[in-house]
Amino acid sequence: MNNDAETRSILSESAVAVFLNPTARGGRAGFYLARIRKLFESFQVHAQFVTTGSAAELELSVQDAISKNCRVLIAMGGDGTFQTLANAAFGSDVLLGVLPVGGGNDFAAALGLPDDPMKSTEALLRGSPRFVNLVRVRTSEGRTRLYAGGGGIGLDARAMHYSSGRYRHLPGRWRYIASALRALVGFVPLDVRVDFPGSDLISYEARVLLATVLNSPTYGAGVRLAPRATIDDGLLHVVLIENIGMFEILQLLPRLIGSGELQTSRVKRWQANKVRLTTRNPTLFHGDGEILGSTPVEIEVVPRAVQVLAPAPR
Repeated sequence: MNNDAETRSILSESAVAVFLNPTARGGRAGFYLARIRKLFESFQVHAQFVTTGSAAELELSVQDAISKNCRVLIAMGGDGTFQTLANAAFGSDVLLGVLPVGGGNDFAAALGLPDDPMKSTEALLRGSPRFVNLVRVRTSEGRTRLYAGGGGIGLDARAMHYSSGRYRHLPGRWRYIASALRALVGFVPLDVRVDFPGSDLISYEARVLLATVLNSPTYGAGVRLAPRATIDDGLLHVVLIENIGMFEILQLLPRLIGSGELQTSRVKRWQANKVRLTTRNPTLFHGDGEILGSTPVEIEVVPRAVQVLAPAPR
């Protein structure tokens, strides 16, 4: 049986639930719902579509679906929606999926899904199961949480306030770049120490705009902070952007907007299995755009954490 036929068999023989985050893509995610339903029907996949009003409601809905023997669970939203789904489903043997109708969609892009919601739906319905890594973070409050794409502290965590607020209607990368520029106003760089427990890597201290730990190659709707990363390489990709002035940031913007590349000697990169981030003062840490807690944080890769539907690798 080929992969396409095998996936159709899995989807047609299993109970399938799709969880819609209505606030994704600036509240426009629901615009695609009717067309996505019809595409599921054309593939003879009978899915229950569930609209959830919050992350807590989504987690409860996922757990309820699993208890009722629903075997395929799909997040219709952005990276944060998939993160919530993955946390609720982790440890079960369900098959997960994501329909990227959010603002960032970096994890979906790492899976090889197109950014266009209809094309990504068809690619998912023709895809095959694949194991991928997730990232586990433990915050200073003792909270443990998984995330899928990228997480960090500094300018990006501060920018989340704007990307989910006044700039939420901007498309893709523009939303995150505009939010980061706004967050720069009055921003004080962080003094950060990076440790690599269980590794021969030397600890590093610097004053930074941001410190990120990634599972996916891109961040913030396509900014290529970790271009060598793959979501099944078993590694965390640690990236620091050291303190740079506004003039240099403005020089970087054209390429950043156009290709997502960030080329400057002030970017430092490492690969590791475990990372600890410590700051002089407690600082908020986010994963996939969701605030998870405060520093110090301990972060580790979780290999083959979940199985997801994804297009065949090219």
